[in-house]
Amino acid sequence: MVEIFLFALNAIAPILLLILLGYFLKSIKLYDDSFLKTANSLVFRILLPTLLFYNIYGIDSLTALDFSSVGFAVLIVMILFFLALATVVFFVKDPAQKGVILQSAFRSNFAIIGMPMAEALGGKSALATVAILSAVSIPLFNILAVISLSLFIKEEDSTINWLNIIKKIIKNPLIIGCGAGILALLIRSLIPVNNEGTHIFTIAQDLPFLYEAIGNLAKIASPLALIVLGGQFSFKSVNKLLSMVILGTLWRIVIAPFIGITSALIIASYTDLLSLNGGDISAFIALFGSPAAVSSAIMAGEMGNDEELAGQLVVWTSIGSIFTIFLQVVLLKTMGVL
Repeated sequence: MVEIFLFALNAIAPILLLILLGYFLKSIKLYDDSFLKTANSLVFRILLPTLLFYNIYGIDSLTALDFSSVGFAVLIVMILFFLALATVVFFVKDPAQKGVILQSAFRSNFAIIGMPMAEALGGKSALATVAILSAVSIPLFNILAVISLSLFIKEEDSTINWLNIIKKIIKNPLIIGCGAGILALLIRSLIPVNNEGTHIFTIAQDLPFLYEAIGNLAKIASPLALIVLGGQFSFKSVNKLLSMVILGTLWRIVIAPFIGITSALIIASYTDLLSLNGGDISAFIALFGSPAAVSSAIMAGEMGNDEELAGQLVVWTSIGSIFTIFLQVVLLKTMGVL
């Protein structure tokens, strides 16, 4: 029990420590709001797209896709999207908060902590599942996030302009990063292989200076995003946003993993549509049960939504997930499926 709790704590603690560092640095006036705004833009427009490209390019091959796991993940994410959409329509009044709560329901921090969390839970077998799921889930998260954050911020004529939403999806830096990664994978799959079974040309192998530069930019993305988030965080805002913070947190770390993991167990137990092992379960815990995506706060601010609420959700879902991930692992180990 203690080991499982420490695992959950160790998975989330680096995120919280960087947020606290950002909060501390702002409190001692090492930087001001102008720096935070510029850093936000850098993270959203350059660093996070680079991270997404780097992660997707790191997948061995799109041909390794397990369509049952991928199909299940897409189905659950869409179910979460529409259930949360109904929730915010009826229970959230502020249009600038509706999209923030909606994206928190389905959009986890899978891109950043999914890999280490799944590996710690399921070992090497989980890594392949995570890599495959990331190729599909991360672009899907970002497309749905653009829709979520555009749906309630209407134009002057108070109607939803779907053409503008599509334009925002196409122009979104995070989606461009995902698209570039998938395109690179497709191009790589067309490159001939040598006698050893490796491609005769890859960026990592033949342009190592470029690959290393991309990797270094990718490594900066998450730490800087978390430090900036900490600099923008305010404990005073919790009281006025309390009901929305509770709603968004419940969706992200309680309702979403319950729906996702319970559905996986039921489908695998009673049908042949989904085959599960410990690695798959570990990947689904990371996909559905990890806290709100760090990029969700930055993206909310860039798209005219309530960035303050989005930042609060990243912090409080990160704190709460220490306990919810612990409970999920204990329960699944007790059931003998993990």
